[in-house]
Amino acid sequence: MISEQAWADARLLWDYHRMHHDPRPCSVAVGLGSHDLGVADVTAELYHQGMAPVIVFTGATSPTTRGRMPRGEAVHYRERALQLGVPESAVLLEPHATNTGENIEFSKAVLAEADVKVSSVLLVSKPYEERRSYAMMRKLWPEVEVVCASTPMGLKEYADSIGDARMVIDMIVGALQRVMLFPGWDLAIEQAVPDAVVAAYERLCSDGFTGRLIPAGTK
Repeated sequence: MISEQAWADARLLWDYHRMHHDPRPCSVAVGLGSHDLGVADVTAELYHQGMAPVIVFTGATSPTTRGRMPRGEAVHYRERALQLGVPESAVLLEPHATNTGENIEFSKAVLAEADVKVSSVLLVSKPYEERRSYAMMRKLWPEVEVVCASTPMGLKEYADSIGDARMVIDMIVGALQRVMLFPGWDLAIEQAVPDAVVAAYERLCSDGFTGRLIPAGTK
């Protein structure tokens, strides 16, 4: 059972992670690979709304996606987008990235090879990865404007859609640790984290939601 306090703390982190950007037309949409096929759904919807003329789906596999997406995250995302009516000609594939830094760097290379001129990126991710992904984009691809997007679901609705609430909260906690760690590793820009969010993070760690934390001493 997950306590009401843990849910309240997770909601604080959830709200902090979301950038609350209004979607607007960009040069390209980049769908960041993960276990959540809903990222492809959101990316396809934004394409149909005219928010980007080109999509890059990026991602190989990870321990959390190998069983769900055996052909690779980007491949499964692309298949889903085509099912949702996105034309094949509008989708570029980056099937090798195994982390967000590689997602960004490899997507840049794919777009350059396709001769797509990029001044702005509609960055589509899981809701709790918006802030970290934004911070990494601003560090690793600073010359482009970044607009974040994700499913508009609330935390409990999202956890129900994934089917594993504890894993979702583990990932929310792990994402905040990375927001705080990555600037010191020169992987992301620094961002202010409110004291209330830090306190909620610490309570969730004490409650055992540590499955996605980077071990101490790792860099």
